[in-house]
Amino acid sequence: MVFVGVLDAANAQQRYQGLKEALQGSKVQIIDVRTDNADRVRAKSNAADTLVSNPDIAGMVGLWAYNGPAILGAVRDAGKIGKVKIVCFDEDDETLGGIKDDAIYATVVQQPFEFGYRSVEMMTKILDGDRSMIPPNKQIMVPTIEVKKDGVEAFIKKINQLRGRT
Repeated sequence: MVFVGVLDAANAQQRYQGLKEALQGSKVQIIDVRTDNADRVRAKSNAADTLVSNPDIAGMVGLWAYNGPAILGAVRDAGKIGKVKIVCFDEDDETLGGIKDDAIYATVVQQPFEFGYRSVEMMTKILDGDRSMIPPNKQIMVPTIEVKKDGVEAFIKKINQLRGRT
């Protein structure tokens, strides 16, 4: 089951399309997509309802930052930690804690620090007359990071430093 605030947002559509493409040729089937209109209470309710209506569900995917904690809460309440794989997006503290505790399998995170850093770095070069770093398609990709159990501690340390936490 896939969970998201609204499916008509560009990032939701792109994440969902990427998920479908990644699953092509596998035995994994998406049952449905549940939306919650960015309502965190409804997000958890959607996840809880899914666990009741699909008691043998193998995995749940949250496409927006708050979906991971909502799914985690529902899975925990249902006593299904370790029985349902959870994959989500973004680096919410509760999501990272769920990975540390082996309750969430993985999360995919963006690198907003890199967006800002690279943008200013490029603007500085452009203002100095150097446009050589601009690719022909005018797009520079900042890769996402997959965070799983084996890398969660290092990621938490790095993200806390970037956020000014010690």
